[in-house]
Amino acid sequence: PLLSFLHRVKCLNHSVKHSKDSNETNRKVHCHVLQRLLKALTPEENTRCQRGLFFNDGQRRVDYILTYPLKKPGGGRSARQSVDSSTSEPSTGVDVETGSPVETLNTQEDYKVFRREEFEEKLRDMGLELEKDEEGKIPGLGFVKIHAPWSVLCREAELMKLKMPSKKVYEVKQLSGVVKKISSLVNKVLEPLHPHVEEHQQKNIKHLSLTFSREKQHLFDLSDKDNFFDSKTRSSIVIHICIKTNFSPGITSLLGSGVYTAAYPLHDGDINEESAEPNDRKLLYDEWANYSVFYKYQPIGLVRKYFGEKIGLYFAWLGLYTQMLIPASLVGTIVFLYGCATVDDNIPSMEICHPKTNITMCPLCDRVCGYWKLSTACGTARASHLFDNPATVFFSVFMALWAAMFMEHWKRRQMRLNYEWDLTGFEDEEDHPRAEYEFRVMQKSLKRETQSKHKVQHTKLRGSNHLFQVEKLTFRDRFPAYMTNIVMMLLMVGVTFAIVFGVILYRISTKAALHMSSNPTTRNHVQLTVKTTAAIINLVVILILDEVYGAVARWLTVLEAPKTDKSFEERLIFKTFILKFFNAFTPIIYIAFFRGRLVGRPGRYLYVFESYRMEECAHGGCLMELCIQLSITMLGKQLIQNNLFEIGIPKLKKLIRYIRSKQGAFQEEERQKKLQRYEADHFLEPFAGLTPEYMEMIIQFGFVTLFVASFPLAPLFALLNNIIEIRLDAKKFVSELRRPIAARAKDIGIWYNILRGVAKVAIIINAFVISFTSDFIPRMVYQYMYSPDGSMHGFVNHTLSYFNTSHFEVGRGTMDPLHLGFPVEVCRYKDYREPPWSSTPYEVSKEFWAVLAVRLAFVIIFQNVVMLMNDVVDWLIPDIPKDISLQIHKEKILLVELFMKEEQGKISVAERRAPSTMKENCNRRSNSSTHHSDHLDSTPHHTNSTSKF
Repeated sequence: PLLSFLHRVKCLNHSVKHSKDSNETNRKVHCHVLQRLLKALTPEENTRCQRGLFFNDGQRRVDYILTYPLKKPGGGRSARQSVDSSTSEPSTGVDVETGSPVETLNTQEDYKVFRREEFEEKLRDMGLELEKDEEGKIPGLGFVKIHAPWSVLCREAELMKLKMPSKKVYEVKQLSGVVKKISSLVNKVLEPLHPHVEEHQQKNIKHLSLTFSREKQHLFDLSDKDNFFDSKTRSSIVIHICIKTNFSPGITSLLGSGVYTAAYPLHDGDINEESAEPNDRKLLYDEWANYSVFYKYQPIGLVRKYFGEKIGLYFAWLGLYTQMLIPASLVGTIVFLYGCATVDDNIPSMEICHPKTNITMCPLCDRVCGYWKLSTACGTARASHLFDNPATVFFSVFMALWAAMFMEHWKRRQMRLNYEWDLTGFEDEEDHPRAEYEFRVMQKSLKRETQSKHKVQHTKLRGSNHLFQVEKLTFRDRFPAYMTNIVMMLLMVGVTFAIVFGVILYRISTKAALHMSSNPTTRNHVQLTVKTTAAIINLVVILILDEVYGAVARWLTVLEAPKTDKSFEERLIFKTFILKFFNAFTPIIYIAFFRGRLVGRPGRYLYVFESYRMEECAHGGCLMELCIQLSITMLGKQLIQNNLFEIGIPKLKKLIRYIRSKQGAFQEEERQKKLQRYEADHFLEPFAGLTPEYMEMIIQFGFVTLFVASFPLAPLFALLNNIIEIRLDAKKFVSELRRPIAARAKDIGIWYNILRGVAKVAIIINAFVISFTSDFIPRMVYQYMYSPDGSMHGFVNHTLSYFNTSHFEVGRGTMDPLHLGFPVEVCRYKDYREPPWSSTPYEVSKEFWAVLAVRLAFVIIFQNVVMLMNDVVDWLIPDIPKDISLQIHKEKILLVELFMKEEQGKISVAERRAPSTMKENCNRRSNSSTHHSDHLDSTPHHTNSTSKF
């Protein structure tokens, strides 16, 4: 029975296609019966129609989806509509001649229905074909399926100046000699690292790409018209019609005003079913968005084919950045291991840890802290050497050159992708108004119309369109938003500083409280406890404020209502980067450059609120504390924010959207039914742009480069994070997000400039970290200027100054002067100051000025030398690879030859036709003259005229 039923459907479908019946009514009846039969089939029996990738006829592909809210029951509209461009009719209640409704639209819902029908009629006028579905499994939601026929695709492809592969192919220049053999050997070795997709197959030929033209269709391979324009290109053409075409209002405005609730292209198919047909989405899921293939290269060509050039460039950049982290992490690990290997040979730490060291240090806080022995700081001194050794200077220079190499390598990689993706002559498309901007303009126009009180009905439906086109937001309209932006940005930065100050107070008060503890273990680990807990508190605050600042930056940008998407993206990036940069790096900058330098000296300390003494660095320096803060912040952001949040939040939003859609009449048995492709994609998270993805990588790039002198393992942790991040982002794009609208782009935009800026700032910051935060310069000055034997023996004693304990201010001294078992008359503290018995007690010594001069000189020399080396690298490495430059030149020559050959062909055809045409014209005119002469007298004049002719 099933086979018989399917045979009836097939026969009816064949009869409908080839029917010669002129009666349109009978044909519509056949179509209606056919649709009912197709609907009666189960998804397994008719997967092509039921999966939602095609119209109900099973032939026309769904290129784009619009969703809209359905009217409540009793609204007077049918439950399901299936509208074709050939059978569209005016809406009920609308005057056909004037286009205005007969009755006033009293409700907002009716107004949205009118706008929706008006817009859909314009889409049909542009040649698109529409089909509605209001009987889906999602209650209260209707779907408009849009299909672009071949003629529309050709027309818009020509207008958009899309480059398509032609029939002309040419051979790509191959390597020769030893280089070719080496390249072949390397490819064989790296073969397991390549994904199993065609894009990674080495091809010796390439199709010459031409800007599509309807007049030159014979130059393109149109043997398979269904696949000539892929799904990415088809959806971009449809959205180009919906957005770029000067509709009034356009789809962006209709989305902003709630006429439509969503607009998105469809994914190619399912990814979880074993029986799913092969498609690009499933291939990406298996060979890219899978943690089991983390060691393989990315199929960038397939990513570009499915998601477009803009997203393809992001993943290409992320992949190259991750590859470049491999040598950086190796060198950083070697530097760290060097510190581990030489810690027992470090003379300053050996002097501190020597059991005979009998140096009494001044109290670390007022009253509750006592005198202490320098030998108790042995662990901190040994740990500081792991990150503060001569190799860190080399590593800072290496990372500066690494950043320059990364920039140059990316420029070359970008040019290669531009060649492979046929973007060499691409220019940025014209940006058009956003939905929010058009909606604000429309509100302004409607407000002006309401105030005018003239032709209310006419202006509401027709006059608003005219004003909508000519109105725009002026500086006066935006002034409140600008002021709000300035105030809120300053407030958010102030909140960041306030929180850092609060953490400082926490450290000071907690240190004093722990010193008062009766537990000796607690008192012995005060420094480690305070540092670690403060760093964790900073991390929690940073994670919370990151989400808050991201939302605030978007809210401020929306408040400004930028006109175009490009302007919106640039302003959002600027605000987000400023806020998140301050949020992530303010605590680190404080520890690196301010902590321990605003302390004062014993007997004259600096206080906050007259009771909290400013905190000092440990004897090993602040570099260890900087390393702790940097490592906890970086690892915490990567593990919690970049990974857990990216996995959990989209799944939570999808679950909430799924639960809400199943309220009311959505029964349990309906849940078991398979959703159409466009219904399943509706539950996915909307694509919010690449700004968050780039932003987290830029912040990570800052951690890797800005303070790398204090944390050489930062590139290693960044590498491990990015290996997971690539697959996490890939899985999110393939299975968690709606398919983004394919956008063309030839570079990563302003992100490259931000990267260059961060790399330049990193040189300066690392110079100051080495010079002022670490003890590298004081050690060098002592060894070459003050050491008696040119060694580091005596360095610790050289950096400690003397203080007479009787000079403590009243009430500031320790409550337990006999803590060490004997009275202390002189204690030591880390600073370059004169002793109390000198003529200028406690004034800065000449050693201080010598060290300061060398520090400033080192900053200047380091900065200029490294920047000069960066410029040399930039100059030596060409931006365009030589082979790509030759191929681009070859393409230009082939393009000229192709067009010259075509013109010569046209000329030769015209010349072949010309003699026969002239002969026919002459014969025609001779016959005409002969026939005419039969009716005239035979005179010499006529004879001469005829013969002359």
